[in-house]
Amino acid sequence: MHDTRQGASGSRLGTSGATSPHDQLSDIQRARIIAATVDVVCESGAANATVARVVARAGVSRRTFYELFPDREACFLAAFEAGVERVSRYVLEAYDPQVRWAERLRSSLAALLAFLDMKPEVGWLLIVGSLGAGPRALEQRGQVLARMIAFVDEGRQAGKRGEDPPPLTAEGLAGGVFSLIHARMVDESPAPLTELLPALMSMVVLPYLGPAAARRELARPAPPARNGRPARSADPLRELDMRLTYRTIRVLLAIGERGGEGMLPSNRQVADAAGIRDQGQVSKLLSRLEQLGLIENAVEPQVKGEPNAWTLTKRGEEVRAVVSV
Repeated sequence: MHDTRQGASGSRLGTSGATSPHDQLSDIQRARIIAATVDVVCESGAANATVARVVARAGVSRRTFYELFPDREACFLAAFEAGVERVSRYVLEAYDPQVRWAERLRSSLAALLAFLDMKPEVGWLLIVGSLGAGPRALEQRGQVLARMIAFVDEGRQAGKRGEDPPPLTAEGLAGGVFSLIHARMVDESPAPLTELLPALMSMVVLPYLGPAAARRELARPAPPARNGRPARSADPLRELDMRLTYRTIRVLLAIGERGGEGMLPSNRQVADAAGIRDQGQVSKLLSRLEQLGLIENAVEPQVKGEPNAWTLTKRGEEVRAVVSV
């Protein structure tokens, strides 16, 4: 699915090239919904990834969901495309067009297996969850497999002339690689996928380069497994226990901007900067943000009559950095 409302970077740009707070909020909410979809599919399967479960995990409303996606299938397809993009970036970093086909294949396959070990939830959605997500998801899955088939088929040019296997060989080999990865992923106690690399490489090169090359690949050691997953600290919004609304973004930005100027804003100053006329409403929102550890009051509670002086906490700065991009 291609969202024509977004630019190439995923953010919607105005005529000046800058994103508005409304667009920032939509982009953030879209990212949270996609991340929640990945988690729900990994936990419950694509068939059970209902809109209710996704919005509950993402911390957004059903109305917000339907403003961004026409249905849950479109949401799954967006999550699938995002996952393919992430895998592709990771694999391309290891790809060297200057080396021989077998080495290109080995480095690309090693990167793919390493990524799936580090991000098993993304791999599950792409390889396992997509099988039960409907015909459009199967079509996209088929397109990914077609690219792998084309890559494997380059082995016919790398082999000895006159001994080329038929083009159907690449389709069978690529399908076999997908099938073996799928079987390992659904195993109740799976070993690291990177351990499959020698056997998979041996299987793929055999028809093109012969038994000797296959034995050499089988004897080469597998790359070390990547233990654990990267910390989620890069996504401070993921564990945020509140809906991120337009007004919430405006309040965080207002506090951060004024605090950066050395002026700690009061409730009234925050309300004016955020465009909130109801003082009671801004007081409730500030109290909620304080409870979440996003802001703190520099004024001692026992000092009566003094206006509040709000500043962002470290966690609040992390969230502000994300929403102000």
